[in-house]
Amino acid sequence: MNTLAKLIATGLLSLAATVGVAGELITVYKSPTCGCCGAWVEHLKANGFEVQTHNTDRMDQVKQSLGVKPQHASCHTAEISGYVIEGHVPADEIRRLLREKPAVAGLTVPGMPIGAPGMEGARQDPYQVLTFDREGNSAVFADY
Repeated sequence: MNTLAKLIATGLLSLAATVGVAGELITVYKSPTCGCCGAWVEHLKANGFEVQTHNTDRMDQVKQSLGVKPQHASCHTAEISGYVIEGHVPADEIRRLLREKPAVAGLTVPGMPIGAPGMEGARQDPYQVLTFDREGNSAVFADY
């Protein structure tokens, strides 16, 4: 195999490995009128996720049914591979969650911090990505 063919094969294998995680289906529940939720969906798509979106006016019921406690809440809720993703969680942290597979219910970025994906603005506020469990316990997963 010539050098160019080896480089192409290596690149395709690397891409396949990346898409294997990022190409997973993520189901997003959001308000039909929330612009930042739509911007977060675009962030996911730009990062290779396949996104299925459900607009609903019953976000409180969605959150409750998926075990999201009020202290972990944001504006949209998603599901991927058995995990719950709450709020403006960066795509890289979702990929990390899927790679590491910790024993948690999911990830959350509580509230709506400026600078998080979908909440881009003139400034970048510090925020944390937290893991959470069904009992409402949480731990820091990443600092931004």
